[in-house]
Amino acid sequence: MNAAPVGWDTPDSPYVSSEAVDVAVFPTAIDLRLCIAAKLSVGAQCGRPETAGAFTGDIAMQQIKSIGCTHVLCGHSERRQHHEENDEYIAKQVLSALENGLIPVLCIGENSDQREMGETKEVLAEQLLALAETEGMIVAYEPVWAIGTGKTPTASEANETHAFIRSLLKDKNTRILYGGSMNSANAAEFLAQPEIDGGLIGGASLKPEEFRKIVEAAVKN
Repeated sequence: MNAAPVGWDTPDSPYVSSEAVDVAVFPTAIDLRLCIAAKLSVGAQCGRPETAGAFTGDIAMQQIKSIGCTHVLCGHSERRQHHEENDEYIAKQVLSALENGLIPVLCIGENSDQREMGETKEVLAEQLLALAETEGMIVAYEPVWAIGTGKTPTASEANETHAFIRSLLKDKNTRILYGGSMNSANAAEFLAQPEIDGGLIGGASLKPEEFRKIVEAAVKN
């Protein structure tokens, strides 16, 4: 990404500028062109892996690429839950994104029942199984049990989980983002961890000042 949007350095901008930090937005499909026109680095929230077919309501990867997107989310926890996207389908999304010149952000993570059963590592390993040797993607760890619940792992716990994820990947330089309710209060602590390469920001990204503080924390780390 590394491309600052127009107005990044203006006094009233909600952003901060640093070549050391990449920032991308993942708006709804109807706002993709608006964000691209604003010179933001933009990703789609999901993409259909097939190159042709009757899939009403879906957007194909090549269409996402053609309008100027650089990234696409694959396997976001809400897509897994509400659209029943499974690991096999998500793997197809990741590979299709790469084939179409997009950077896939693969989202993985365990729910509260799986965490309580001590199955975190097994769940993550299974979700990564088909893509462990894939290069060119970003991985986002979403502890589903921590999203919107007020619960979060400690920074050291998250770092340990990121280290485990990295151990499963062929490309050890793969960026691994933390996506479990990161906010301005805890961003600095999480981003200071050696295995955490950034954040996948949810609710906090809807508040400009809150988001600005998270980016500032990333710049300092």
